[in-house]
Amino acid sequence: MEETKKTKKLWGDLERSILSGKGIDIGCGSAPVSPDARRFDVEDGDANYITKYVQEQFDYVYASHCLEHMHKPREAILEWWKLVRVGGYIFFIVPDEDLYEQGVFPPRFNTDHKATFTLSKQKSWSPASINVLELASSLPNGKLISLYLQDQGYDRRLMKHGPVACGPAMHFTFRAYRALKRRTQIAIPFLERLRDAKTTYDQTLGPEAVAQIQCIVQKTA
Repeated sequence: MEETKKTKKLWGDLERSILSGKGIDIGCGSAPVSPDARRFDVEDGDANYITKYVQEQFDYVYASHCLEHMHKPREAILEWWKLVRVGGYIFFIVPDEDLYEQGVFPPRFNTDHKATFTLSKQKSWSPASINVLELASSLPNGKLISLYLQDQGYDRRLMKHGPVACGPAMHFTFRAYRALKRRTQIAIPFLERLRDAKTTYDQTLGPEAVAQIQCIVQKTA
């Protein structure tokens, strides 16, 4: 989806080499990571129990911004791991809890998220936090290939950790303003100052900003 479209601009030879051969994209909507990848989304079944619907293995299993929607992400990723052939890879991307949720759970920007994710910190503010380094290490016969935070285009000065005093009407106003600003490239100073002082917003709705963790694990046996 849009997250993958933005993330592709950040990839190098490693990511492109892994996303070759036979693959499946879990939660891709109508835009799989590769034209040759098998699509799997809600109309194809419940990704929490994907092996009920898919009984084959792949060179890569890709999922961008899908794991956080699973009821039990730790169990779901073990299901996905079963689809990876020996020598293949699981390649997943999840929101970073400090940059995206910003101290609020359930998230203010997407209440369907069942968990938040941190790269590797020992203690989290979130009651549903998952340490991605530990999660990757829990995959049987897995070898961690790549794990890092992606925050390109994200302005940390606009972060507001914890709840903010801003109701639905204010959020609607700023969403409308952002849409107008994207079309016209005109900034209204008063609204800019009010936005920064009174509210926070989902920067990842923009065309460039990302606030996520990318992880690649290879199955060795």
